[in-house]
Amino acid sequence: MIPPDIMDNPPERRALIGEYVLGLLDEADEAAIRQLIETDAAAERDYLFWHQHFLALADTVPAQQLSASVWSRIEQETGLAAHKAETSQSGWLRGIFGQWRGVAAGAAFGAVAMALLALFTPVFDQAPPAAGYVAVLQQPGESAAPGWIVRIAADGRLTLSPLVETALPADRSVQFWTLVDPAQGPRSLGLVQPGQSVDLPAERIGPVIPGQLFELTLEPPGGSPGSRPPGPVLFIGRAVQVASN
Repeated sequence: MIPPDIMDNPPERRALIGEYVLGLLDEADEAAIRQLIETDAAAERDYLFWHQHFLALADTVPAQQLSASVWSRIEQETGLAAHKAETSQSGWLRGIFGQWRGVAAGAAFGAVAMALLALFTPVFDQAPPAAGYVAVLQQPGESAAPGWIVRIAADGRLTLSPLVETALPADRSVQFWTLVDPAQGPRSLGLVQPGQSVDLPAERIGPVIPGQLFELTLEPPGGSPGSRPPGPVLFIGRAVQVASN
């Protein structure tokens, strides 16, 4: 149980909310902080602050070499695997990714992957590529652990695809969120079943902009009881536009 003197001390409480965002609290303390965020405006502001703070830190983590199994899943999700038997281009792409350094691996990795895929689509399919967005969702602070890929087609349709298996407690659910303007707050895109892809229509997503936040959070059964994601962040990333040629 959280001592009352910590809850009554703003700096200590703010630090505790930061631990909550990182998923470091036990079940009882997590429930107490979740209730505090839902009922206290100052606690909600602290929650949003830590949310943005840890996302900014994740963007500074140096890139690392992905494992062969993760690379294989990304190739399958982006369609590169289907062309391996017909062209050596994917091997060339793999070499580029192996040498790429200097930017955060999460959103930037997805941007390079999809931009290069768009670049070579005419070679494979003899058809002009369509513009869209991609966001690679990773665990907070983990630069080489992408867990989900968000793809938004040129017509606005969104596909959320898993790259890893996510263990889920029986009394919890996973909720999908997006955030455009922190002043307006996040918007729920519904619940997600671990290991299963999700397709959402354009009218559900709305206009997408570069840098738009997408995340998966751990919530009570049935999802967050309010309009905010009080649960800890499981995976998070930003949308990067795929330029058309």
